[in-house]
Amino acid sequence: MTTSLLGARQATNLLIERNYIAYRSAWWIFVSGFLEPVFYLFSIGIGVGQLVHGFEFNGEHIKYAEFVAPGMLAASAMNGALLDSTYNFFFKLKYTKLFDQMLATPLRTSDVARGELSWSLLRGGIYAGVFLLVMVAMGLVHSWWAVLALPAALLIGLAFGGICMALTTYMRSWQDFDYVTLGQLPLFLFSATFFPLSAFPGWIAAIVQCTPLYRSVVLIRELTTGSITSASLISVVYLVVFGLVGLVIVGRRLDKLLLS
Repeated sequence: MTTSLLGARQATNLLIERNYIAYRSAWWIFVSGFLEPVFYLFSIGIGVGQLVHGFEFNGEHIKYAEFVAPGMLAASAMNGALLDSTYNFFFKLKYTKLFDQMLATPLRTSDVARGELSWSLLRGGIYAGVFLLVMVAMGLVHSWWAVLALPAALLIGLAFGGICMALTTYMRSWQDFDYVTLGQLPLFLFSATFFPLSAFPGWIAAIVQCTPLYRSVVLIRELTTGSITSASLISVVYLVVFGLVGLVIVGRRLDKLLLS
């Protein structure tokens, strides 16, 4: 069958529903993924924050916890999307052959790619949404612009979900996931989450500004503090392009892996 009997929205909804049913009895997985950034916030944002008076951000002085929390929210959205778009995606693709089974139904590879990406960004959005509520409860949000932090988190999920799924299609074994950790840790440490960009030497700062997590952190931090600049628009365009490019690559790779 060369064409799908299902519309794009219907196919996406079916795949999201399938993932929801699969995870419904494993709710603890979601809880464990959410707790990591919360622990970071309490240990570093609050604990170290007692020793650090804060930083200046876009001309305004903010407390250290208010500086760190948006970065942890962005990291939470990244982690949620990354888990499904790498480890789980690889397991379905290489071991359970789930995607091969899906193609025996009225679904195309593009439907599979779009549905899996939608679930990844949805999971990242759930993590970020709960974390945002924690920030509000702790008094770390002082602007109504923060209501856009959740859509921004979905955008972060789109970017990381798309590119991570694309990279996962090139992986050959579980050993290749060492590269995921190798990339994830530097992204996290060099994202200006715990200290401002000015702390880096010039050439490192230039590299950091080109990374997807830094663009995510800048976007969320400007929204939660209300200090909106043109950097927010740059980050939005960057993340949209990142996610869509990843989605296109995934569709083509699945065509090659599953249909040839």
